[in-house]
Amino acid sequence: MIHPLTRRRFLQSSLGSAGLALCGEHFSPRLFADEKPREKLPIAAVVTVYHRNSHADVIVGKVLEGWKQDGGLGPDLKLVSMYVDQIGDNDLSVALAKKHGFVMAKSIHEALTLGKDSLAVAGVLNVGEHGNYPTVPETQQILFPRRRFFDEVVTTFRKCQKVVPVFNDKHLSCAWKDAKHMADTARELRIPFMAGSSVPVMWRSPSATIPIGSEVTEAIALGYGPLEAYGFHSLEGMQCLMERRKGGETGVKSVQSVTGDGIWQAEKDGRWSRALFNAVVDASPTPYAGKVPRPKEMAKDAVFYLIEYRDGTKATIAMGTGFTHEFSCAVAIRGQEKPFALTFAAQDGPPFAHFEHLLRAVEHMMHTGQPAYPVERTLLTTGILDAALHSLAEKNRRLETPELAVAYEPVDWPFAKGIPDPPRAAS
Repeated sequence: MIHPLTRRRFLQSSLGSAGLALCGEHFSPRLFADEKPREKLPIAAVVTVYHRNSHADVIVGKVLEGWKQDGGLGPDLKLVSMYVDQIGDNDLSVALAKKHGFVMAKSIHEALTLGKDSLAVAGVLNVGEHGNYPTVPETQQILFPRRRFFDEVVTTFRKCQKVVPVFNDKHLSCAWKDAKHMADTARELRIPFMAGSSVPVMWRSPSATIPIGSEVTEAIALGYGPLEAYGFHSLEGMQCLMERRKGGETGVKSVQSVTGDGIWQAEKDGRWSRALFNAVVDASPTPYAGKVPRPKEMAKDAVFYLIEYRDGTKATIAMGTGFTHEFSCAVAIRGQEKPFALTFAAQDGPPFAHFEHLLRAVEHMMHTGQPAYPVERTLLTTGILDAALHSLAEKNRRLETPELAVAYEPVDWPFAKGIPDPPRAAS
């Protein structure tokens, strides 16, 4: 998905520059293999599909076969059941069930109860990514069944009169109303609930963040790939920095997507800064895509998501510019001459260890009942993305978003340190 940082580039990065904060250690997940293991909690997985390198494989596979998916040490979780919505010709779940002895459930209710009258699991992984699902014609958003998965889990909770922690992979839904329903229901029933992308917990260059309480004035993030699937990754990467600004998160006032001449008009109107854009481009590794020099001009099909926060802070997600093939972000901070700019880096092949760091956060919630970081981050990014894609479909109309008054405080959950290992060689 993202080209890994080279060791040379990482060592050239400033790890202790003024105004930066090193990786937070406020929470203490079991990050090291020599720490005493806990009891393995039984969990259920509810997934759309399970094939090689699908999100189900790179998340649930680490529960089954260890962090490196090679039979070694893994999380203190044990998969006891799985519901697969679509089983295709390339399915791995049936063979894995025979190998590891978990139940292939015919319904979500069965996955959570193992056919009994009470919950049989201590946590639920909902992975609604990949598979053959329809799209919204106007916006091309994919109708993954994330709300359906969540609602069926909740139905079982109500019948059993008990709740356990739930994790939802990626954005909560393509539709804001569904996302809000999920977050509200979790709050009402006191379900420990997490969601989101692996980007906030990936490796970073530099390996730092901004201090909580920073006086942020603007942010620009670069993204690439599909406008929904990877636009969400860009938003989560930016938001894990923006939420640390002075006053905490207050929500978003308006969203507008602009293209073509509209991008340059927005610059003239002061809605995004060329200097900050140049800073985030400079933070992205060169050469572009690891092969050819970066282009000199913006790609003609670039799309900018222009975001105005309720506290007046502005931000931009610049998708498909042609200047990068990864996720980068630059943040302007009042009183600092140079912006803070970083690149998020994944392991660009199996076992896709950035998902290990996502699963470590989920593991923490399963054992403590406390989400590692607020689900409100993903609720807000889900709403921004939905508004951005509707703005694009409505000929770049600016959308006022009073519904996105999502307020929350950030936390210092650790992100991956060092640099990602090279991908595992093909067997």
